[in-house]
Order: sequence, then C-alpha cells, then structure tokens
Amino acid sequence: MALRASFSKKTFNFAFRARTSRGAMTQKDSWFLKVWDSEQPEIFGIGEAGPLPGLSKEKPDDIEDLLSGLVKTLSKDLGVDRLQSDNGIYEFINSTSLPSSVIFALETALLDLKNNGTRTIFQNSFLNGQSIPINGLVWMGGLDFMLQQVSIKIDEGFSCIKLKIGGLNFEKELDILQFIRRKYFRDVITIRLDANGAFKPDQALHKIMDCSRYDVHSIEQPLKAGSPFLQELCKQSPIPVALDEELIGVTGRSNKIELLEKIKPSFIILKPTLHGGFMGCEEWISLANEREIGWWITSALESNIGLNAIAQFTANYPINTPQGLGTGSIYTDNIPSPLQVKRGALRYNSQENWDLSEIN
Repeated sequence: MALRASFSKKTFNFAFRARTSRGAMTQKDSWFLKVWDSEQPEIFGIGEAGPLPGLSKEKPDDIEDLLSGLVKTLSKDLGVDRLQSDNGIYEFINSTSLPSSVIFALETALLDLKNNGTRTIFQNSFLNGQSIPINGLVWMGGLDFMLQQVSIKIDEGFSCIKLKIGGLNFEKELDILQFIRRKYFRDVITIRLDANGAFKPDQALHKIMDCSRYDVHSIEQPLKAGSPFLQELCKQSPIPVALDEELIGVTGRSNKIELLEKIKPSFIILKPTLHGGFMGCEEWISLANEREIGWWITSALESNIGLNAIAQFTANYPINTPQGLGTGSIYTDNIPSPLQVKRGALRYNSQENWDLSEIN
C-alpha cells in the first residue's frame, strides 16, 4: 500500500464586494490537497490551503511550488501505515517546514483519509448534530448597507454581531453602534468590533472610548501588528482588546509566551490557516488558558472544505462564546456541503451530501 497525492486550484467568487480596512475583495483562491491509498483511490482525504494575501506569510504565488514538493514527499516518504494514528500523522507533519496554510491543508487531508475519506476530521459532537454558536459578520460598506446587514443578522437569530470598522467615516461607524443599541435595546445583543489594525496610535484610545459608550464586548486588533503602542493600549482600553494579526508568524512556544505575557490581551482570535494549523492553534489555546486569556476560533475565508475542518476542530473544546464560523455563504459558488447556519449557529446536517465534482 502506498500513499498518493495531488492538488488543484479553484477560484471562488464573493456574493458581494467584501470590504475591510485593507481593501475590497471580489475573488479568493484556494488550493486543494487530495491524498489516497493507491489501492483504494475512491477513498480520499482532502484539505484546503487558502492563504490570505496581505496577511499570510506565504504568498499565493508560492503555494503551487510548495504543494508540488509536498505531493512528491507524500508519495515517497509517507506510507499508509503511518496514517493509522494521529501520532504518525503529526510526526510526519513536524518533520516538514511548511507554512501555515499548507500545514492546515495537510493536517485536514491526512486526518480525513484516516477517517475513511468521509470529511470527518475529528470525531465529536458537531458531526452528531450539536451546533456551534457563531457571530453574525457585518462587512464594511455604505451606512445603509451596513445597517441593513445588522438588521438581517439579528432577524436571522444572531445574538452576537461582529462589525468590521476602520474603513468608513468614524462618526458613521458610531451611528451604526448607536442604531443597534437603540433599535434592539430589549434584545441581548453582543457587539464585537474588528478594526484590522486601522486605528492610528494617537487616535486609538479616543476612538475606543467613543465606542465603549455602546457596551462593546471586544475590539480586535485596533493597531497594526507589531505596533509598540499595543501593550499600553491593552492596559488603558475600556474595551477588552483581542489579538489576531499580531499572532501571525509567531512560532515556537517561548515566542508565543513572550507575546502573551508582554502585551497581555484580553482575548486571542485563532485561524488555523494563519496561525499554524490545528497544531499551532492547540498550542495558542493551551498557553492562553494558562494565563486566563480568552479565545475563540474563526475561519479565514476558506470554502466549506476548510470551514468544515475548522468547525470540527472547534468542537473539540467546550464552547462558551460565539465563534467566527459564519463565512459559508460569502461565495456564490461555494462547495455544496452539509454545513448549515440556522438561528445564529453552525450545524452539520448529516442528511445532506458533499459535492466535490468541481475539485479534481
């Protein structure tokens, strides 16, 4: 028995113009790694590598070269027998020097194959119908567009709303916060903000104080990653600060400890595509728990292949806060899957089937 592998690329199209403070997106590329036993090619595992331009350390132009090398290595150095245990899989992964998004694709594909190619990555309650509460993501746009999104999300049953800010006139962004608190004052609505590093150091605290009037749960990455002012801002901010981009590219236990103990954020936000795959996120979670730092997990605009894997990984942990896994509907041509969002939660409907016909 021998392992075989291949990869293919697919470009997904957004259902709308997805804007953040870093710019607008209309398309997103992903590469799919497929692995199988040469004697049973009909049973295969599949994983997704979808680096985010401008955020991922690896460049999209490098992914095909990396995957080409990985395919050769898998076929040469990894026998199917090593897939019988998670230890064998992770021993192999640790022997490579791959970037974050490719590690995530490799982990997912190998674990999927180990579980008989059923898109089962982890055996837990999520596959048995237990839903995961998620936040409703409101993208940047004109004031009317954002207010409409807020109303739709709340009508759909979301009790936690995440707003991307930093790309509009700040007074208009405050108007949106005021709108939520005035219109839904009888509802228990949690507001999260994501600035994507858009605030300037000399304005950040003032803007955060303005936002704090509207009972905001947290603000994600108010300053650019690596800002020397972030540590002090975490101390002074009336809104708990969550780190996301700050964690990208930070590897090694000692470096992670140093970052957490220096900046002392209230929360960290983890994306397997950006933060070292499942292995990297597991270490971040362990270190955060030791320091009583909160965390939640989000997707990074993956297709349903990646989202499914992240959701199953998330369900390995006790879920006590909404996660950021509501991106399944952002593409007009996403991969049909059993994933469904209902009443502010993500669930796996085992009565529905996967359709991988567009992935070679």
